[in-house]
Amino acid sequence: MKPTLARLGLALAACAALVVACSSSDTSGGSGQAPPKMEPLSALGNGEGELNLIAWAGYAENGSNDPKVDWVTPFEKESGCKVNVKLGNTSDEMVQLMRSGQYDGVSASGDATLRLIYAGDVAPVNTSLVPNYATISPFLKDKPWNSVDGKMYGIPHGWGANLLMYNIGVVHDAPNSWASVFDGASKYKGKVTAYDSPIYIADAALYLSKTKPELGIKDPYSLTSTQLDAAVELLKAQKENISEYWSDYTKEVQAFESGTSVIGTTWQVIANTIGSENKVQVNTVLPKEGSTGWSDTWMVAAKAAHPNCMYKWMDWITSPKVNAQVAEYFGEAPAQTKACDFTTEKDFCDIYHATDENYASEIHYWTTPQKQCVDGSGDNCTAYDEWVDKWQQIKG
Repeated sequence: MKPTLARLGLALAACAALVVACSSSDTSGGSGQAPPKMEPLSALGNGEGELNLIAWAGYAENGSNDPKVDWVTPFEKESGCKVNVKLGNTSDEMVQLMRSGQYDGVSASGDATLRLIYAGDVAPVNTSLVPNYATISPFLKDKPWNSVDGKMYGIPHGWGANLLMYNIGVVHDAPNSWASVFDGASKYKGKVTAYDSPIYIADAALYLSKTKPELGIKDPYSLTSTQLDAAVELLKAQKENISEYWSDYTKEVQAFESGTSVIGTTWQVIANTIGSENKVQVNTVLPKEGSTGWSDTWMVAAKAAHPNCMYKWMDWITSPKVNAQVAEYFGEAPAQTKACDFTTEKDFCDIYHATDENYASEIHYWTTPQKQCVDGSGDNCTAYDEWVDKWQQIKG
């Protein structure tokens, strides 16, 4: 895939906002106690005629941004549900919007999902009422970020890895480890770039889990105070070599094209964008330690006014042809295994490793840190609000 900046601008602006820390008053990772008891929809009825969604830009396109990019209008015609979309700029914003009670569903990322589940803002989903769920990639189902106590709280939409990218004209040793941006970052002093978010602490924790096993880190989102402090110290040392932290994808594109950054964390779609401009040559690699990444989930509001329309939407957006359209437009792997038959670029799913379970197993998907460790190891972990405070200390 060779996307253009103009085509990707709106979609990636939202993707860049994933997991960014906001000034929202609610940044906690949840209490870790059981979610409020509620039952999913038992049977699908007629649509209520309307659907109010919160979505990342690029996930619910109706042709207003590009007449050729429209999967909402066909849904409205088929379902009779008029779709109203509120774009979410950050996960924290999405959480707050869902708590207003005005929306039926949300395309939530892993740093928001558990907050919504434990607060009782979203309901478990009856997956039997979403026929296309059957052919969603198995490695995206029943995971810590989208299920609790064996109940799915949404339908997976799309996913991707945070990769290591480098300028091959400057970085000649073809790095295959995150050491190049941590312990070995001084080699590229002042030209290393990193993702601007508290969740980036997990990247440091993942690296330490492999290089300092004595710390006992088993899951990068389940950190004790001691483990969190170790990750913070690593990131403080990294800061001496950072050219800039990015959350707006255009900043990383410009930094690599200008040469102010030559190595750092990226998404495959950004590397493709740089490559399409032909200004510099870059390569991406999933390092030997594995990587962090994201998996987005469509979730149903606990008190949705239009639950039938929401279920119809979840089935529509994960149907093979539509899921392919969204994935290509947004720049991520589709969750639907059959989507690969409908991508306009036939090698798209190969580039994004869409159905590669082994590749996906190397990714530690964003999950909201909580005091009740998300890996089930205990109740002595650090919550997301602590990560927010530590990230502010790191950046100074």
